[in-house]
Amino acid sequence: MSPKKINTTSIETPVGEMVACGTDEGICLLEFANRRMLPTELKTLVKLFDAPIVNGESKHFNLLREELNEYFSGNLKKFTVPLVTPGTVFQQQTWQELQRIPYGTTRSYKQQAIAINKPEAVRAVAQANGLNRIAIMIPCHRVIGEDGSMTGYGGGIWRKRWLLDLETGQQVFSH
Repeated sequence: MSPKKINTTSIETPVGEMVACGTDEGICLLEFANRRMLPTELKTLVKLFDAPIVNGESKHFNLLREELNEYFSGNLKKFTVPLVTPGTVFQQQTWQELQRIPYGTTRSYKQQAIAINKPEAVRAVAQANGLNRIAIMIPCHRVIGEDGSMTGYGGGIWRKRWLLDLETGQQVFSH
């Protein structure tokens, strides 16, 4: 059954404004407001859920805000907010494996491909990572180049580095 509507709100974070979308089942989007792909992602959600996106509160937004605050304070390592992530079987596998990367660690795209038993699918894994609509909670920022380089993050390489620094205790907080 598809939802009657997808609620959306803005959330301020230390790495900039984010847009969240939620259905009755859970969060279906958490994205940086200035991400170039955001309009495309929103159109995709409307099609996938066959529902309009409207400004309003989802029953999951309060928990999302609380958990993001705890995460950005360095006190939360695992999110509990329910997620709704429609996609292909391959995308689902890739996104589930992203959630298994431990907080404060990184993997290469090749290691991710091996982890889902598709060692030849490095490029496809990278593409699925790029199509992830739930930043931070499905931590595609933890995937780096095989040589350790900061590559391929839709929110910007500076954010990827900031998030990884936060998770490894290297982030300097300015309150």
